[in-house]
Amino acid sequence: MKKDKIIFWIATSIIALMEGLMPALTFQTEMAKEGIRHLGYPEYFGNALVIFKVIGVVLLMLPKIPNRIKEWAYAGFAFDFMFASISHGAVDGLVGHTLFPLLIFGILAVSYIYHHRILKNLNN
Repeated sequence: MKKDKIIFWIATSIIALMEGLMPALTFQTEMAKEGIRHLGYPEYFGNALVIFKVIGVVLLMLPKIPNRIKEWAYAGFAFDFMFASISHGAVDGLVGHTLFPLLIFGILAVSYIYHHRILKNLNN
């Protein structure tokens, strides 16, 4: 059980840093705005995306949040990573930053799997 919790918290913390803290601190920078424009999205889309990412991270990190709500946060991040990869692929072709969201998706999957392992152990 201890190993499961360590793996869960490492994976979830990486998601929190990459999808909560970094976007919250950088979303008003010119580089972030240009990244959104480069993909063909309006600036307000990037702002809304950051708000939802921060909310999602909070939902994943707080232990007292009901599991059903956490499931929605995991689903939201999964869609975000898949569509980020699709958007980069459509605009830039198959390059490193096209595959990077899929790497983060893999880390999210680890968090999700270990979240459920912990729940299963608590219910037994």
